[in-house]
Amino acid sequence: MKKVLFLLLFFATRIVFAQSLNDYKYAIVPSKFEFLKEKDQYRLNTLTKLLMEKYGFVTYFDSDVLPNELADSNCNKVYVDVKSNSNLFVTKMTVVLKDCKNLVLFTSTDGKSREKELLVAYNQALREAFNSFDKLNYKYSSNVNSSVNNNGNDKSNIKSPNVNSNQTLFAKPLGANLFQLLTNDTDIPNLVLTIAKTNNPLIFIVEEAMRQGVVYKNNNEWIFDYYENEKLISEKLNIVNFN
Repeated sequence: MKKVLFLLLFFATRIVFAQSLNDYKYAIVPSKFEFLKEKDQYRLNTLTKLLMEKYGFVTYFDSDVLPNELADSNCNKVYVDVKSNSNLFVTKMTVVLKDCKNLVLFTSTDGKSREKELLVAYNQALREAFNSFDKLNYKYSSNVNSSVNNNGNDKSNIKSPNVNSNQTLFAKPLGANLFQLLTNDTDIPNLVLTIAKTNNPLIFIVEEAMRQGVVYKNNNEWIFDYYENEKLISEKLNIVNFN
């Protein structure tokens, strides 16, 4: 089972990462990309910042003075990078978004240009790469926010309660690929887990700061498997509106 859980987490990584962008309000753009010789050469860094803002992110340069809400934690924002894989004939650019742990959250398709003038070619290729963001349907969700405690360790402001097998839950769609599992027997529904679709309709990946695992259907029962202190924990879920 341990091997199965690992494989499920591995193959579902791209789905979870893409969706988790909605948890980030802010974006940081470097003042200089590695493939350039100067800061904001060809105005590429400025263009990147403007395009990130176009798609809904509150965006700053890494050289800006940051507001306290943004500066207090490295994990409440995405870090933007632009890669160049150009040759003599084609200018190619890719946009990469990473989190504070250097994990890739999103990689755009290659933007391409055959213009010889670099200023024009870089501009065209970058804009084309950003067209990939159209499919993300990014919209900031405040369900998960990161902050820093007094010891400097990252923690989640919202902690999902322990799963109670006797408690009924209902699944609320959250975008195209996500569901929130909420308590169904309380006056005010409480968030228990956020899960993401996989290619198998009976298997979902749990997207949560405190626990990572899978929710799957076995013998007409929904099971939540996750690791705690390197020990595999299995908990039954009573989800009322899942087939």
